[in-house]
Parts: sequence; C-alpha cells; structure tokens
Amino acid sequence: MHLPAFLQAILLAMNYLETNLATIAQVAQEREDENWRFRSYLKGKDGEKIDARVHRLNSEISAKIDCTTCGNCCKTFMISVEPEELEPLAAHLLKPLAEVKENYIEQSSEGDFIVNKIPCHFLSENKCTVYDLRFSTCRDFPHLHKDGFTQRLLSVIQNYQICPIVFNVYEALKKEMDFK
Repeated sequence: MHLPAFLQAILLAMNYLETNLATIAQVAQEREDENWRFRSYLKGKDGEKIDARVHRLNSEISAKIDCTTCGNCCKTFMISVEPEELEPLAAHLLKPLAEVKENYIEQSSEGDFIVNKIPCHFLSENKCTVYDLRFSTCRDFPHLHKDGFTQRLLSVIQNYQICPIVFNVYEALKKEMDFK
C-alpha cells in the first residue's frame, strides 16, 4: 500500500525508514524522473562533500535496517566472485574446487567469475549460509561506505529500487540538500 504524500512527509520527519520492498519498488517507479534529476544535480557538486554526507547517512541508516529481513540483493543480483575467494569456499563446503566451480560458479570468456544462480545458492531464509566467507562484492554491498558516490550514481539509482538502505540514504540525501 502506498501512503499519501502528507503521511510520507510526517513519517520522514519522524525519521521513519521505508523497508517494504513493494513500496520501495512503487516509489522508485513514481520518482524515476526525480531520481535522474537528482543524479544530474549531484554531478555538479563537490564529490568529497557528498561522500562525507553519504557515509554519515549510510552509517546512521544501515544501523537501523536488518538486512536479514530482506535479502533482496542476494535474490536479484548476479554476484561477482574473485578467483581467490573460491578455494576458501571449497574448503568450507568440504568439496573439491572443481566441484564448487561446476555446481556454483560460472566463468565468462574474459575469465570473470559469478555465482551461476539467482537467487544466490548460499541464501537461506534471507541469510547467507557462508556469511564468514561471503564474497567481497557481498561484503561491500551497497557500496555506500566507499568514496566516489557521484561516479557510481547509475548503480545507485538501480540499487535504489531494490535495497532499503540505498533507498533511504538517497531520500535522506535529497532532503538534506533541499532538493525539490
């Protein structure tokens, strides 16, 4: 259910965070043009200052959102795997490396590795079954702690529609910057 604008404003003022994936998807569709305008607006700003704001907002917001109630990133993304992450995974699974590659991993003609299934093989009840060995791309998601936010805005807008953390950080950044 989508809330009327006045209720959204009240909840936002109360520091309400949106975590309902259906609502996030709907709002993302409704605000598509606004999000692209905000992207253009951010491109003209000081990247270091934007990074500082995004890092702070990410720390505040991600501390309030439990990713294990969502798992949407693991359900929707092709997950990249670094070659050096395969041996520890095989050891953890008590399987030969060749079997792990055959059953769980796909390799591109360029030599890049990805998990060969969406949702990820290692997702169970919104939790990673290999959490301590999760891939670097998983550990880093949603990448809001990294510098260069304004250089990654295409992926931010893509992630906005599927990740409650990205959604709430982007919306909070709009509010902080008085973007209309």
